[in-house]
Amino acid sequence: RTAPFLVRSLALISLLSLVSGCEQQVTESMTVDLLITGGLVYDGSGDQAYAADIGISGGRIAFIGTAADSAIEAAETLGAGGLWVVPGFIDMHSHAELHLDYGRDASPYLHQGITTVVLGVDGDGEPNVAEQLADWESAGIGVNGLLYVGHGAIRSLVMGRENRPPTDEELDVMRSLVRRAMEEGAFGLSTGLFYVPGTYATTEEVIELTRVAAEFPGAIYDTHDRDLGAVYQGVGYDASVAEGIRIGEETGARVIFSHYNLQGARNRGRGDVGARYINEARERGVDVWAAQHPYTATQSSLRAYTIPTWAAAGGDDAMVARFDDPEENARIVESMYEMLEIRGGPEKIFLVDERPGLNGITLAQYAREQEVAPHEAVQEILRGGNVKVMNLDLYDDANTRRLAQEPWMMTCTDGRTPRPDQPIAHPRTFGAFPMKFRRFVQEDSVLTTEDAIRSFSGLAADFLRLPDRGYVRDGYVADLAIIDPRRYRDAATYEIPQLYAVGVEHVLLGGEFAVRDGELTGRLPGAAIRRPTLESKQR
Repeated sequence: RTAPFLVRSLALISLLSLVSGCEQQVTESMTVDLLITGGLVYDGSGDQAYAADIGISGGRIAFIGTAADSAIEAAETLGAGGLWVVPGFIDMHSHAELHLDYGRDASPYLHQGITTVVLGVDGDGEPNVAEQLADWESAGIGVNGLLYVGHGAIRSLVMGRENRPPTDEELDVMRSLVRRAMEEGAFGLSTGLFYVPGTYATTEEVIELTRVAAEFPGAIYDTHDRDLGAVYQGVGYDASVAEGIRIGEETGARVIFSHYNLQGARNRGRGDVGARYINEARERGVDVWAAQHPYTATQSSLRAYTIPTWAAAGGDDAMVARFDDPEENARIVESMYEMLEIRGGPEKIFLVDERPGLNGITLAQYAREQEVAPHEAVQEILRGGNVKVMNLDLYDDANTRRLAQEPWMMTCTDGRTPRPDQPIAHPRTFGAFPMKFRRFVQEDSVLTTEDAIRSFSGLAADFLRLPDRGYVRDGYVADLAIIDPRRYRDAATYEIPQLYAVGVEHVLLGGEFAVRDGELTGRLPGAAIRRPTLESKQR
């Protein structure tokens, strides 16, 4: 009779201890540095939003729940009633000038809710990765930054702008530069196979260098592929996409297509085809993703849009010498007009450079003002150096809308921070994220709010394999944007492009305010992010 009594007594004691422990857990207070109260949380996963208070301590999320029920105390409280609390957005293809004084604060990006930018894209990433990261850490940056090493930058360093294959010795040097950059924290290799000198490389050359990057776990192959559909004498959109997929399939690198879309009149209405190529590759096990911006205009350079690649080989001096050779120039001029026709004519080439007189007008207008033919205008301009241009109406909006619905489609600005004295630039630098939200959530309803925010944040963090960013989760770095959904809009236009987006009330990086009450704080709380490894936690 004693044993059952003891069993019941021990069970009662255990139950009382459990209850006592639960009461202690509920009533034990927690003090946080900042408590964000009353917001609607979109956590970046694509799941339904929920109301919660967010506590931040030591730069990380320390509490998610109802503060009043959990005895949370705070050194500072920020009311977010009627606002969204979202993960800081990740710009998957950016040209933000974080290393320059006028771009270091990243103001156009912060005002969109962006807290992390991916740089070194289009093959332009210099191999001195450790030096660039150290500069960011010593001087400070307004957003987090991470880097690719660029095939074009390495090829130019080793071979200049030569239109030929590398020698065995040159290829070995390029391999060593890729390896060093990966060891120093690069996330992968980027290419700009549309641009000189990347366009001179064979697929096999790119595969050889991507294999080196792929020696490092999680390495990425990021590509501005050869031909989005508007390349003079190019391989064509379909073959270009197939090449990018092949490089990932043969090397084991994870692939992302930069600003994935289709260009030119011949590709209008082919968004389903673009989606199918990636979905078929994913079905057979290739790790392929993409990013997009929502604008119909591209931005590049006058040389890239008007001069055949053979004529640009060897550098600017060699190109100008070909202008001065009657026979070679006749070939250049013929090719130039064919290139302009593909891109909609000189009326669609919009000059957006810092140089006086080369900003805010089309190539056609410039030629009329100078009373010269368009080809003469191009060569006159290029004799003074390459200039930035936009190609208006090159993307089909229906294709962009179709591709936005794919579960692997992330978001980017493809934006370059303009100089303060440059009145015209591409509005995507200032408005790509809110414009995508406006167009595809609020106006066309092809995406839900949850899906759009996932494409801005968690999806990108998953692809980059960031272990503690991109989501509103306990223990994650407190990179957060607090947005007024009634006001979140792009303001920049092609005519007036340097207008900040509106509706982003607060932005925090590592728990520190970069934007407060809609205004920059002047702080530079961004982090230099290195490729995550198995041996080390993310900085």
